[in-house]
Amino acid sequence: MAEELERGHVFFCYRPRVDVGRARGPADVQRFYMIVRPDRRAVFRRIIIGRKRLPDPRAHERTWGLVDLVTGDPERLEDELDPRQYRTKTRGPRTEPPGRPAGEGIYAIVRHVNHTHLAYGLELPASPGPVQRDLDIAREASFVVMVKNPDVGPPTGLGPRGSRKPAYPPRLRAEFSGRRFIELDPPELLDHPGAEIVLVGAALDVGRELGITFDPEHETPESAAFFSELGLERDVHPLAPLLTGDWA
Repeated sequence: MAEELERGHVFFCYRPRVDVGRARGPADVQRFYMIVRPDRRAVFRRIIIGRKRLPDPRAHERTWGLVDLVTGDPERLEDELDPRQYRTKTRGPRTEPPGRPAGEGIYAIVRHVNHTHLAYGLELPASPGPVQRDLDIAREASFVVMVKNPDVGPPTGLGPRGSRKPAYPPRLRAEFSGRRFIELDPPELLDHPGAEIVLVGAALDVGRELGITFDPEHETPESAAFFSELGLERDVHPLAPLLTGDWA
């Protein structure tokens, strides 16, 4: 049986490429994010996921993740997903489209034997569609998760802040003890922007593998945590990916 270290809500969202009015598939995705909020702490951690999709558990794929934003203010997080306009010298004004919610559910970070897992169960959309299939957001899945020692090797460069090292306090820095990677224990390792993780696809049947259950609630568009917890503005962010699983 696994030892549960943390549980909370997980949110998946993507932002289309600049000046893309409507994303029609993965080729139109600029960034893919996973946001985790623990139940017992008022903190949101936004993680950029490499490859712009989750790793496939069936193929035991691996991909990088970068914690790029940590905040206790949901309004700030929501603002970060809003559309932006900026001007370039060569192309003039450009528009960065608003983020699209692509799924929400429950997650758990657990210790299993000698490693840690991040597992989740999806609550919305009720019936996963093309968006979830293309981004490998399964109805439930687990990943072995490791944290990279910021003092060993170059940063992954997943974002403009990819070279920023996490400001771990001495207590957490001591966890590495010269190792290149460590388990995600304690989960507070994710509380520091610049933290880099590796996700390795492990299993699609979380209960069978880890012995834990999520009992996802039957969320509705009215009760979705994207709106009640993050305060997502319905008139700004296209909701089809979250509600019907269709690209937008």
